[in-house]
Amino acid sequence: MDSIENNQADGQYLANLPLALKALFTGYILVIGLGLLVAGGQIMLTHGQADGEPGLSLDDIVYSYYGNRTGSTLENKLNGSMKANATIEERTAMIKWARNGANETEWQTTIQPIVNQKCAICHSAMPTLSNIADYQVMQKIAEVDEGVEISSLTRVSHIHLFGIAFIFFFIGYIFSKAQGIHPYWKAGLIFMPFAFLIVDIAAWWFTKFEPSFALLVMVGGFGYSLASTAMIFISLYQMWLMNWVKSRKQA
Repeated sequence: MDSIENNQADGQYLANLPLALKALFTGYILVIGLGLLVAGGQIMLTHGQADGEPGLSLDDIVYSYYGNRTGSTLENKLNGSMKANATIEERTAMIKWARNGANETEWQTTIQPIVNQKCAICHSAMPTLSNIADYQVMQKIAEVDEGVEISSLTRVSHIHLFGIAFIFFFIGYIFSKAQGIHPYWKAGLIFMPFAFLIVDIAAWWFTKFEPSFALLVMVGGFGYSLASTAMIFISLYQMWLMNWVKSRKQA
């Protein structure tokens, strides 16, 4: 059929690629696949802890982008993703300090020593994290939690758009050499990760101002993960197993 691509022994398709190219594509796919798994784990350990409960929920997404406006950013972090990094006594002292107006005298005598011991090790070393050893920074964090700051959201958005688009480009390029798939289905599957990435990033911004958009964040992330996984497994199958399966059937 003209609409279905046929197997040609010219290296045009995955099953007929030279061994060196198969090794190159396979190495890339395996590393990217592992990276996607680690990224999923990282999401569970950061955004997934925003509500203090294990697993990723709509509340986690709302708290991460819109904020949990029933308390301060400091309180919500200490009861969520940072809960394991301090004792209950230390967390209680910091939460009370924030609720009582973040007094500078109490900061110097009680709160700063806790921050220097438990928090500053990471926050002072990583440029993407706030330097909470600074009283002015902590005073702002002690205010009502309004979610991620616009400047941070802008930075993370452009990093994701540029970086993840490159990943999807090469996954799609490898998958474009698959055979036996209708061209429309192939083109649609290649385009899906890019479309869902746009949905995901746009939903971050929508959720920042309106929490009801949080579901779109899940839809976007799940969509591009599913499409990428499908392309990865189809590509690996056609490179290494398809010819073997055919030969077994013909034997």
